[in-house]
Amino acid sequence: MPVRKAKINRKTKETQIAVSIALDGKGLAEVNTGIGFFDHMLTLLAKHGKMNLMIAAKGDLHVDPHHTVEDVGICLGKALLDTVADVKGMTRYGHAVIPMDEALAEAAVDISGRPFLSFNAELPRGRVGEFDIELVEEFLRAVAVNARMTVHIVLRYGKNTHHCIEAIFKAFARALGEAVQKDPRVKDVPSTKGMLET
Repeated sequence: MPVRKAKINRKTKETQIAVSIALDGKGLAEVNTGIGFFDHMLTLLAKHGKMNLMIAAKGDLHVDPHHTVEDVGICLGKALLDTVADVKGMTRYGHAVIPMDEALAEAAVDISGRPFLSFNAELPRGRVGEFDIELVEEFLRAVAVNARMTVHIVLRYGKNTHHCIEAIFKAFARALGEAVQKDPRVKDVPSTKGMLET
């Protein structure tokens, strides 16, 4: 099986991002975005998605974390798109329901070629550490759009915001890790059309 790896670099007046991903990895992560809680979530994404992930980001954090978080999502999405370019034999769909103490989150992923995010999670406004809570949705949208995948996120319930966000990231990681796996029973494109949307 070909090695599924990708590197993406992006430089704007607001951010400088470097992302390296090995899809068939061991869950190793080396992440530095300057936003501690976000680094924690990206490390969880690598671990529970069973991918190796290196992310280095420098952004205008003196403004706020928005540009950095969104641009990391853009780069990660592009890297994912590169690694799944050959969809033959891919499982395509992934689903996970993950508890984090009192919180329960659900994620469903379709490597469809059709970018879409449904985000159904009632989270409070504010911050966890230096991370704006509303950026959870912005990050996931950036990943979904740039990876050209369909992602549905549901926070079923939860009280502690840290736990809720962590459950969301873990559920997304598990669903994504399942969707990108190769199924030895499938030799062609996982669609009755014979192709996925481009």
